[in-house]
Amino acid sequence: MKVYVMLGAPGAGKGTQATELSARLGLPHVASGDLFRQALRDGTRLGLEARQYMDRGALVPDDLTIRTIGERLTQADAARGVILDGFPRTRHQAEALDDFLARRGAEVGTALYVLVGETELLRRLSGRLQCEAGHTYQETSRPPQQPGLCDIDGLPLFHRQDDDVETIRARLSQQLAPMTEVVSYYRDRGTLATVNGEAETALVTDSLMRAIADHASVPASTA
Repeated sequence: MKVYVMLGAPGAGKGTQATELSARLGLPHVASGDLFRQALRDGTRLGLEARQYMDRGALVPDDLTIRTIGERLTQADAARGVILDGFPRTRHQAEALDDFLARRGAEVGTALYVLVGETELLRRLSGRLQCEAGHTYQETSRPPQQPGLCDIDGLPLFHRQDDDVETIRARLSQQLAPMTEVVSYYRDRGTLATVNGEAETALVTDSLMRAIADHASVPASTA
């Protein structure tokens, strides 16, 4: 199993890039938010535990997130590897992921950091649209084909209530500190690759594919 981790601030385009990498590499795109939403729809034990946090907009605790991701990684379609999006969010989660993979003779191949500056993040997030299923769009740079409707499931699109500029800035400040620790964790382990997330979407994808290829060509002991 080879696992690729997508890192970046909210609005950096991790989900878009993870979807494209999934198609190119033939690996499932595993988004922690999608897992929790599906668990809620299915009424699973983990979903019911997560609901109390998600309903009030809080981050799901590490232990619950780790259990949810762990269950997903044991499924048959993840045998060759996965692209993780939205996990790990903390150093503790990153360490737990490494422990989980090591017990299965696997590892994180590359941690892919999509770097976008605050000004661009604010622009993107304040123009963000999404449907109830979590599919996201951007009003100017990535609009839906039919205004107001999701391309994938036809559900109505809406602006999140917490996507005003000041709330976004506060949310970024809260989330960037733990993410910086995760970035440092993978940098110290020699598995981090940083790409410019402000480039055109296709160029970002190409940069990510090159980063994956470059890391694959370096022996693990010196990566």
